[in-house]
Amino acid sequence: MDDLFNEMKNLVIAGNGAELIKRVSNAREKGIAAKDILFKGLIAGMDIVGQRMKSGEMFIPEVLLSARTMQAVIDAMGPYLTEKDLSAGGIIVIGTVEGDLHDIGKNLVALMLKGAGFKVIDLGVDVKPNVFVEAVKTHKAQIIGMSALLTTTIVKMKETIMALETAGLRHKVKVMAGGAPVTQNLADDFGADAYGNSAPMAVEIAKRFIATD
Repeated sequence: MDDLFNEMKNLVIAGNGAELIKRVSNAREKGIAAKDILFKGLIAGMDIVGQRMKSGEMFIPEVLLSARTMQAVIDAMGPYLTEKDLSAGGIIVIGTVEGDLHDIGKNLVALMLKGAGFKVIDLGVDVKPNVFVEAVKTHKAQIIGMSALLTTTIVKMKETIMALETAGLRHKVKVMAGGAPVTQNLADDFGADAYGNSAPMAVEIAKRFIATD
């Protein structure tokens, strides 16, 4: 069984969706639980992808291929997975803040978080503070991830945190901030709980938040 899980991990890393679906089907025929396939095969593979991206062994195009391959297989496994399985890593709301239409970095972080077992509510771009707040309420999210690429929109991160405070939700949710112009000092100044300068770092921070929740 370990050999089958190792094959799945390697196929996730390689981004070989066709072969990965065959291995998953084989595992299902053998009666292996969907949750074990998800965590011991697919997510374990994406953990390695994250480590290799962090170390410089893998680059963004390869990481995107792995993440999209894994997501396609998870989508195909939908009937076998429960809502609890799909959100086992935690629930995170993510978006690019109001006034900013850049989404490449945000999309990569969202894919990596999904690959780590999080249920990701992707609000897209140009997200107003009240939209983040409503998403936290609706989905009972534990984490918010905010992205900005324009220096002029960083202030919207602070406004979003203030909106969470006004709604009485700030103590219930952790806030991560990232994007090219964001720094640790800026994140500290506007009250974020963490700053991440890469997708693997964002995943590490999110896991740490959930582990200590």
